[in-house]
Amino acid sequence: MGLFMIKTLAAQIKDFKKASILTPVFMILEVVFEMLIPLMMASIIDDGVEAGDMRHIYLVGVFMIGAALCGLVCGIMGGKFGATASTGFARNLRKAMFDNIQTFSFSNLDKFSTAGLVTRLTTDVTNIQMAYQMLLRICFRAPISMVCAMSMAYMINARLATVYLVALVILACILFFIIKRAMKYFQMAFPKYDELNASVQENVSAIRVVKAYVREDYETSKLKKASQAIYDIFLKAEKNVVLNMPVMQFTVYTCILLISWMGARMIVQSELTTGELMSLMAYCMNILMSLMMVAMIFVMMSMSIASARRISEVLNEKSDLTNPADPIYDVPNGSIEFQGVNFSYYKDDSKAILHDINLKIRAGETVGILGGTGSSKTSLVNLISRLYDVTSGMVLVGGHDVREYDMESLRNQVSVVLQKNVLFSGTILENLRWGDADASEEECRRVCRLACADEFVEKMPDGYHTYIEQGGSNVSGGQKQRLCIARALLKKPKVLILDDSTSAVDTATDAKIRKAFAEEIPETTKLIIAQRVSSVQHADHIIVMEEGRIDGYGTHEELLRDNEIYREVYESQTSGGGDFDEKK
Repeated sequence: MGLFMIKTLAAQIKDFKKASILTPVFMILEVVFEMLIPLMMASIIDDGVEAGDMRHIYLVGVFMIGAALCGLVCGIMGGKFGATASTGFARNLRKAMFDNIQTFSFSNLDKFSTAGLVTRLTTDVTNIQMAYQMLLRICFRAPISMVCAMSMAYMINARLATVYLVALVILACILFFIIKRAMKYFQMAFPKYDELNASVQENVSAIRVVKAYVREDYETSKLKKASQAIYDIFLKAEKNVVLNMPVMQFTVYTCILLISWMGARMIVQSELTTGELMSLMAYCMNILMSLMMVAMIFVMMSMSIASARRISEVLNEKSDLTNPADPIYDVPNGSIEFQGVNFSYYKDDSKAILHDINLKIRAGETVGILGGTGSSKTSLVNLISRLYDVTSGMVLVGGHDVREYDMESLRNQVSVVLQKNVLFSGTILENLRWGDADASEEECRRVCRLACADEFVEKMPDGYHTYIEQGGSNVSGGQKQRLCIARALLKKPKVLILDDSTSAVDTATDAKIRKAFAEEIPETTKLIIAQRVSSVQHADHIIVMEEGRIDGYGTHEELLRDNEIYREVYESQTSGGGDFDEKK
């Protein structure tokens, strides 16, 4: 699982491989130049200062400045290439995830919450970006710096260098214990961001409802709890991580004291020079700081493991729906047939929500679909455009199984106005052209007339160039529905499905829309899911759904005569204004 996850993420480095290779190369070169400086410093003290040789001091000083400048340049280049590689890697991850999400079927999307996907595309990718930059820079620099410094220290004096080695082992054990305790908290923290984002997203998108019901305090309290949960987890983690610094400082100062005491005695006994002692001090700091950087890497990596796993889940998710090997690209007509269809969201007939559906609809017919809440009306029509696949049986459009079509071609000819109408930020024309990107303004005006949207669009200050806010918040529910119907009509579909898409429209406008459909798109098969009998009573046929089964099928008159459910609903709505779900 770990190797597969790494392979999944590494595939997104792509065109930033060069920068990913050059970064550690420059970091290693920086370490090499840094390691030379303490040796030069020792030479200046021993062979220059103590010998009174100014020429040697100047000469070695020039080399020392040159090494420092070379190290500086290598550090800058390493930082530059590291930033390029990490930001490019993050960009590729976001693009790969977003592209893969676009291929998801509805059942794939059901596995992830919207807030969870947003967190993965933002917070989780940022964590991976930071971890990757540290990996390229510090993860190469720190261990090599530690090994080089230790080797140089042993070359100068093995006995004093052993002090470093003992301190290094003790410090490594303590830091490992601290980080191990902190890791479990970091792994718990990031999934909590999903809850926080969900709370924010829900509140902002439904702010009008929140204000209408004066629920600001409740929403604030809910956000505070989600934020507090993240705070508490990070606080526990940081309480462990914060111990790194005092432990580090204690070890450093202990080493300095031991080296100073032992080194002074060795200088008196002529076993060590002053310059060599200064070099050992420099290497002491280098070794222990490198160890601290390694500890930081482990902390960052522990934080990013959970993020890496969540990103991999999205990247490795494969759509349940795929095109056949040799797809059909042309939909002959709008005829629809269900043959022994059973459907379950869990791919299990025992949990089916549609049972033994057998149905034939001729091209150009208008068919109404009525049913109580939870009777699987929407699930039935979702199978037509292959938003889901049947569990068993077959759905045919234009005489062919929907699984034989190229999905894009099928969905271009089976236009669906979903139950939840969505408009995007942009002008009305830009929203309409989701149906046909190349549609002229006159074509957009025509479909708006069919959907009875022209009457309010033309009254707006900028007409069809009026800007729609995100989610269509600056238009009413009925206006949003009519614009979504117009957008669907612009696709010139062979099948048009309206999933309760006129519920926010008054009955007079509803009647105008149905009349326009009958006159303007007679060859398009129209399926209308509705709660009002008046919306479907003039249809060629009406389907009555009950608990995932077809309880009745026929004309308005036939169902009034033969179907008890339809008759009760009709009578309740015409006599008392009730709706489908009311029981008399």
